[in-house]
Amino acid sequence: QVQLTESGGGLVQAGGSLRLSCAASGRTFSRFAVGWFRQAPGKEREFVVTVSWSGGRTYFADSVKGRFTISRDNTKNLVYLQMNSLKPEDTAVYYCAADLTDLTRASNWHQPSYYPYWGQGTQVTVSS
Repeated sequence: QVQLTESGGGLVQAGGSLRLSCAASGRTFSRFAVGWFRQAPGKEREFVVTVSWSGGRTYFADSVKGRFTISRDNTKNLVYLQMNSLKPEDTAVYYCAADLTDLTRASNWHQPSYYPYWGQGTQVTVSS
């Protein structure tokens, strides 16, 4: 079992930046792939990015490529989502999620069903 807690959300103007954090407790976090998803009101949960347990492999949604980066510090049980050049359409609740399987051997890492562990989410609002 692993518990995830997101933080760092808030209100920012278009073009601004935010850094979200995903803190983990419980099982050895360094063995987990971690993904970020987002969900806007009235829309389905959407894949944003995922990172392998080592940090060596990442996959991004096309909508955030070049603007968002992901990193992790396994010594601190933290994963960071750096969001730059934010747009109003980035407004959503952002969730981090974790899974123990080998990201590089999977093809469904972009689907919420791949991740059994989820945080409660943090709101990101980008004003125009």
